[in-house]
Amino acid sequence: MNSLKRVPTAGWIAGGVLAVALIIVVVVLLAAGGDSSDGGGDVSFTGSAYPNVDTSNTRKVGGPIEAATVSNLDVAWTLPLEAESSFGSYAASPVVVNGVVYSQDLASNVQAIDLESGEVLWEKPYESATLGPNGVTVGDGRVYGATATEAFALDQETGEELWLVPLTRIATEGIDIAPGYHDGLAYFSTVPTNSSATYEAGGVGVLWALDGKTGKKVWEFETVPKNLWGNPKVNSGGGLWYTPAFDEKGGMYFGVGNPAPFPGTPQFPSGSSRPGPNLYTNSLVKMDAKTGKMDWYYQQTPHDLYDWDFQGPPILVEAGGRDIVINTGKVGIAAAFDRETGKLLWKRPIGLHNGHDDDGLLAMRGQASSIRAGNTFPGVLGGVIAPPSTDGSTIFFPVVNQSMNVVSGSEVGGGEAAAGELVALDVKTGRIEWKHKFSAEATPFGATSVVNDLVFATTSDGTLYAFDTEDGNDVWETSLPAGINAGLAISGDTLLAPAGVPTGPGQTPQIVAYRLGG
Repeated sequence: MNSLKRVPTAGWIAGGVLAVALIIVVVVLLAAGGDSSDGGGDVSFTGSAYPNVDTSNTRKVGGPIEAATVSNLDVAWTLPLEAESSFGSYAASPVVVNGVVYSQDLASNVQAIDLESGEVLWEKPYESATLGPNGVTVGDGRVYGATATEAFALDQETGEELWLVPLTRIATEGIDIAPGYHDGLAYFSTVPTNSSATYEAGGVGVLWALDGKTGKKVWEFETVPKNLWGNPKVNSGGGLWYTPAFDEKGGMYFGVGNPAPFPGTPQFPSGSSRPGPNLYTNSLVKMDAKTGKMDWYYQQTPHDLYDWDFQGPPILVEAGGRDIVINTGKVGIAAAFDRETGKLLWKRPIGLHNGHDDDGLLAMRGQASSIRAGNTFPGVLGGVIAPPSTDGSTIFFPVVNQSMNVVSGSEVGGGEAAAGELVALDVKTGRIEWKHKFSAEATPFGATSVVNDLVFATTSDGTLYAFDTEDGNDVWETSLPAGINAGLAISGDTLLAPAGVPTGPGQTPQIVAYRLGG
């Protein structure tokens, strides 16, 4: 049903000679709390240069916030969010380095903010609307990010632009990723969609490795072929939405988005304009971070019909003495793999499914007539959209139970909203440990975060929750000034919640800083 390959076909293009200052960047990242030297994801941090806390993407921190103290969190400061986008004002996870918050809104504008006071230290405006998720990464004295079309690096202390590199090829491509940064290279990806064009023909997702100091293009990897399976006048697809993970051996792991059109067009129903599995869409890929050479890939959904990304971000953990990588996505399936071989260790559907998981395979095999029309779970905004987190033994997934109406092989429509949920799985076995159900009006579009014995989650109605990691009991909750579809940032005694989506009258988008004792 699914595809695992260790020998790549086309896709890797060498683009230059790698020249990096390895020792300097490792020291900087470790000092900032932004890298996990063991690659296992079990190191705690009180500040981070990386959007998902460490390069294992664990979203796990330490510090004084825990079940015994969480009730003492109170508002320390707020900062207005004024960007305008179809997905609100904000969809990133801020990063905190040495008492400074680095933040990017959905107009691509970057700010450096004093963590203690909320004072804006510097800002770099771009006014380039993106769909998100976006955000910045800090390393080697630079702040890396992207506009809708370009990658950039800013001076960490002043915000001065150091370089700006265009990456999109055509008007229908965009960039929506908080970049990776590892051993002197910054990693960005194009996607076949932007704020004015959604999966129009010809858009290709390309992963780029740029020299962190100069912005020079070092290598590129085509997540889908530029000929788009023989029909670039109809098809598009691929690209990364979330930050890659990196292990201590130089391995890089990332999830890839979907092919399009989905489910098809009247002339080419059920994806028939793009025959075959449509590699490397809906896949987890491991490659050499320095060279861009692929090691292995696993395609979760060959010939996807429903925008069921396997977009990640992958999480690196150790379980039972084995180094594993866990990934998930809008397909609503979590899976664990041996990092060295790519062997599938376990796979678990999470959230609502109602018998359509293999529709893409049916269409690819010429059996599209067997696909049932009607209400289908997950929908195009269902599954796991935002990053999960882990404490090393359990992984916590925010699951959106939203459906779609499959009308035909060329049309899907809106479905119904069901209760979303927070699902906790054992990292070793994939066994469900507990679930917490949210109401249909409170959808978990934001990332989860682990702090000691708590897992924090948010919902679209603007509620911030803290749950006990052992049993899922609701330990603490509070109301935000607006809805949220972004990630939290936690540093020491302070928690940052970017509430950027007004969903009701009187709601005002803001970053809210909660602090123990206020």
